[in-house]
Amino acid sequence: MTTSTKLLPAPVIDETAQLVLDQYVFPEIGEQVAGLLQQRLAEGAYDVDSAEELARLVTVDLQSVNGDRHLRLKHHVDPVSPQQGAATLDAMRRDFDTSLGGAPLVQLLDGGIAVVKLAPMLFPLEWAAEPLAAALTLASRAQALIVDLRANRGGDPDTVAFVCSYLLDQRTHLNTMHWRSREGSEQSWSLPHVPGARFGGSKPLYVLSSDSTFSAAEELAYNLQQLGRAVVVGERTRGGAHPCKGWTVHPHLEVTVPMGRAINPVSGTNWEGTGVQPDIACAAVDALDQAHTLALTQLAR
Repeated sequence: MTTSTKLLPAPVIDETAQLVLDQYVFPEIGEQVAGLLQQRLAEGAYDVDSAEELARLVTVDLQSVNGDRHLRLKHHVDPVSPQQGAATLDAMRRDFDTSLGGAPLVQLLDGGIAVVKLAPMLFPLEWAAEPLAAALTLASRAQALIVDLRANRGGDPDTVAFVCSYLLDQRTHLNTMHWRSREGSEQSWSLPHVPGARFGGSKPLYVLSSDSTFSAAEELAYNLQQLGRAVVVGERTRGGAHPCKGWTVHPHLEVTVPMGRAINPVSGTNWEGTGVQPDIACAAVDALDQAHTLALTQLAR
């Protein structure tokens, strides 16, 4: 790791390129990206004085080969310390405590239609199971349900499976993760039993999306859409399907490299780069009204 705060592009690029070569989930693309970074370094493209500007330039090049939005060089205003992980966890815990555990809104609309907002993220399941179980159990008696993911930036895949379990009737294969560093794969299934009551797998279900919906929140929408369980209403999501890990390559710079890829058992692919395409496209600000109207129409049949 670079030990000086002075910006020296070459060691940053060398370490970033090596991490991409060693860790990126797609080895052949990793070779292309690493080669591009070294070429751009030799051309002088990274001869800048600002770490923030270097992060911007490198991120554009990292994502230029296949559009992977998890592959990036992140700039931190404050130096990244050995306690950065603990600081990040503390910030996440504050978000958890100030958002009622990630379910800041449970509301009943006209017609017996419930709304459960999940934001700002899908927190680690060991934290979030109790508040999510309470919110989803409360909504279980509704005639139709709207799950609002418009302000959700992602989180824990185990929490995705937990939420899905309330919205299905039986244990269901949701997703399969393939990792570069491991043999075999890792499957995600809904749970055979949940705390509280299920909304179940037959009543109308709608998921709201925006162009800010990302990562694990996209998986939640995509899983339910591919199973034919939910109608996605709103905007195309950001398109990040690859879980990643971060490495500090300069006191103000962190490179994140995806190490795995998701494969949906229905589609055989995922939402990487394309985002989750809504079934009913509309501006995010109009999505709740649109979904409410759709639910009322469905219930009236």
